[in-house]
Amino acid sequence: MRINVLTIFPDYLEGPLGLSIPGRAREAGLVDYRLIDVRAYATDRHRTTDDEPFGGGGGMVMKPEPFDAALTALDRPGRVISLSPRGRPFDHETAVRFALEPDLTLLCGRYKGIDERVVDAWVDEEVSIGDYVLSGGEPAALVVIDAVVRLLPGALGDHDSASSDSFYEGRLSAPSYTRPAEHGGRPAPDVLRSGDHPRIERWRAARAEAATRHRRPDLLDLDAAD
Repeated sequence: MRINVLTIFPDYLEGPLGLSIPGRAREAGLVDYRLIDVRAYATDRHRTTDDEPFGGGGGMVMKPEPFDAALTALDRPGRVISLSPRGRPFDHETAVRFALEPDLTLLCGRYKGIDERVVDAWVDEEVSIGDYVLSGGEPAALVVIDAVVRLLPGALGDHDSASSDSFYEGRLSAPSYTRPAEHGGRPAPDVLRSGDHPRIERWRAARAEAATRHRRPDLLDLDAAD
């Protein structure tokens, strides 16, 4: 898989993408990250990538020409995604869908966003990681990349690790415990140390259901709507 990221701060992403699962996936040849500095496609001597909005108002807008030139130069843009607070909420189902794409391009806006003409001409989908405003799309791009890359076959080494994550089956995950068997006067549940795997699975399913009902009942509402 190739993931292109268009940004004016490529250094913001380079470090995190070399660590943990995203970094190991790259080393294993499962994913190739291309960090494209949009400033390199600005044509004036100051490498300007933003300007005042037509119609007035506060803030700046990212200019269309550098983004258009950077996207045109890509040999494999694939599905083009704009990270935007007005986008559709990014969730596990979206991550699964993106993980099936051979090529993905993420656009990181700043300020008031990217000129709408770029969105109209290039963007297949806008996604948001939450109902809040960030300084730019770079943190959102890292969230999307991490969620997508860990779903690639071989990225985790243990497929069961991904399949037991929260949201994998529309539920939160069950509580997890490890050694020691007792800590701070609180023991780990006996069932998890019993070796009775069918019983363990039933316990986990019940606890996942209870956690979802208590903390994210909206997920159960979605099931009912289906």
